[in-house]
Amino acid sequence: MNILIADDHAVVRKGLVQIIRDEFPEALCLETNTGKETLEKLRATPYDIAIVDINMPDISGLDVIRQLKTEGIKTPILILTSQPEEQYAIRVLKAGASGFIGKEVAAEDLTTAIRKILAGRKYITESISEKMASDLSGDQQKAPHELLSNRELEVMKLLASGKTVSEISEVLFLSVPTISTYRNRILKKLNLRNNAELMHFAINLKLV
Repeated sequence: MNILIADDHAVVRKGLVQIIRDEFPEALCLETNTGKETLEKLRATPYDIAIVDINMPDISGLDVIRQLKTEGIKTPILILTSQPEEQYAIRVLKAGASGFIGKEVAAEDLTTAIRKILAGRKYITESISEKMASDLSGDQQKAPHELLSNRELEVMKLLASGKTVSEISEVLFLSVPTISTYRNRILKKLNLRNNAELMHFAINLKLV
């Protein structure tokens, strides 16, 4: 069994490898620390599952999922991240991930998620399932930031963290005018006037 572990923190990767080998002694674990390297590995070699963080230095986990889908690569992706479930879980599942799990979970929850995905099923926590049901029924009014696209949310968090448009363009490999366009859309959708209000908004909602 081949498992790819993609995370930019070596300590996290080593911990995951240990948990996986304790439960799946036959597993061959390979590691990557960037989104670009993750895509290269998944293009070159069949993996039974890839465990991918959302935040990586170059290409985000979400973009990895989108690119794999575009290329028709069907490796199951389990998103394992410290990012809040309420912000990202439904987004990554809609993008094509097979599961979403927080880094704070117990080892047995991680191995349960891996087993479910290897069996061809999705791993969805009870809270995610309830939120998806609420969204489908229309019972729950969306928070303003939930109206943002995946890329807009990514740009919004970078802006709120204090990065300039130029810095964000380098991080996301997009042009400065493109990032400026995203910024304008974000401010309009959130009914905000400037970066200071955006930062205040994000901090209040614990988005950064």
